[in-house]
Amino acid sequence: MLHLQKHLLLLSLPPRATASTLFSLTRFAATTTAVAAKSAASFAVEDYLVATCHLTRDQATKASKSISHLKSPSRPDAVVAFLAGLGLSAADIAAVVVYDPRLLCAEVDRTLAPRLAELADHGLSPSQIARLVLVDPARFRRPTVISKLQYYIPLFGSFETLLQALKNNSYLLSSDLEKVVKPNVALLRECGLGACDIAKLCVPLRRLLTTNPERVRDMVAQAENVGVRRGSKMFRHAIQAVAYISEEKIAAKMQCLMKTFKWSHAEVRIAVSKLPAVLRNSEDRLHRVSEFLISEVGLEPAHIAYRPALLTYSLERRLIPRHCVVKYLKENGLLETDKSYYSAVQMTEEVFVEKYISPYEDTAPHLAEDYAAVSSGKIPARFRLKGPKTGHSSAQTA
Repeated sequence: MLHLQKHLLLLSLPPRATASTLFSLTRFAATTTAVAAKSAASFAVEDYLVATCHLTRDQATKASKSISHLKSPSRPDAVVAFLAGLGLSAADIAAVVVYDPRLLCAEVDRTLAPRLAELADHGLSPSQIARLVLVDPARFRRPTVISKLQYYIPLFGSFETLLQALKNNSYLLSSDLEKVVKPNVALLRECGLGACDIAKLCVPLRRLLTTNPERVRDMVAQAENVGVRRGSKMFRHAIQAVAYISEEKIAAKMQCLMKTFKWSHAEVRIAVSKLPAVLRNSEDRLHRVSEFLISEVGLEPAHIAYRPALLTYSLERRLIPRHCVVKYLKENGLLETDKSYYSAVQMTEEVFVEKYISPYEDTAPHLAEDYAAVSSGKIPARFRLKGPKTGHSSAQTA
C-alpha cells in the first residue's frame, strides 16, 4: 500500500512542478519505502529487477551483477519512484536500469533530488531533465553534469540541439572539458568556425569535440593541405571531408581526381576548394561521372573543375535525363545552342520542368513522358517530336 501511495503522489505532480516539491516527495518516498522494507524477510535482486523494473530475465541477470550487494528494496524503490516522478514510463525506467544498474544504488535525498534541484535552477524543465536522464543516467547523478551543461548549451544554441548531440555522442558528458573539449572548440574557432558551424559539424562528425586535440589539429592541417583556407565558408566542409582519413588516403584521392578528370594539380585544388565533398566520392562513381560528362556531354576538364557541383548530382536521376532533354531540344532547333547544360542541371526539378518541358507541350508532346522514363532508368530508344514548326513528325535519338 505504501509503495502504491508513493507512486500516486509522484505521478500526480503537475507538469511544471518545482524542484523543491519533487525533492520533498522523493524524501517521503524514500522514508516510506524504507519502513516497508524493514518487514521484508529477504531480497532477491534479480527477481526485483524483473518484477519492479520490468527487465527481461536475461537483462536482470546481467544487471544484478552490478548491484548484488543490495540487501533490501528500500533504495531502489526510492530511485524508481524518483524516476517515475520525473515522468519516465515503465519502459523508460527499464531502459535506464539496463544502461546503468548502479543508479538503483543512488541516494535520492543526498544525490538525485539535489541534482534535480540544481538542474531546475539552471532553467531545465522536469521533462528536459527526464530526457537527459534517458540519454546518460550514469552522468546525470554526477556533480560535473552542471558545469558541462552550462558550457554546452550556449555552444549548441539550445538544450534541444545539445540533447540531439548527446544522443549521438554521450561522451560529451564524460570527456574532460578543460583538456579535450575546450581546446578542440578553441582550435575550430581559430579556423573561423562559429558556434553554429561547430554544432553542425558535430552532426556528421559525432565525436569531433571529444576526439584527442592532436587528431583535430591534424584534421585542420589536412583541410588546409587540400587547398581550403581557414576562414573560408568551405572550411567546415573540408574538415568533414578529411576527418578520420589518413594523409596517404587523401593524397591518393587527389591523384585519383587528377587522373580521372584529366585535371592539373592546380585544377584539382580548385575543385576541392570549391567543394571538399568530392573527396568522399568513390573511385567507381568518379569514373562513371567523368566518362559521361567528358565523353558524352563534351565538357572540358577545366569547366568541370570550376563547377564541381556537377559531381554531386545523381548520374541516373539528374545528369543523364537532363542532358537528354537539353540535347534533344537543341538538335531540333527548339533551344538556343548557347544554353548551358550546367545551369539546366543546377535547377530544381520544378524549375527545370517549367523551363525545359512545359513550353514544348505542343511541339514535343511526348517530351515529359520520355523525360520521366529516362529519370526512372528506362531510357527510350528515341525522343519523339511533333509540331507545327517542323511541319512533319520525326524522331531524334537522345
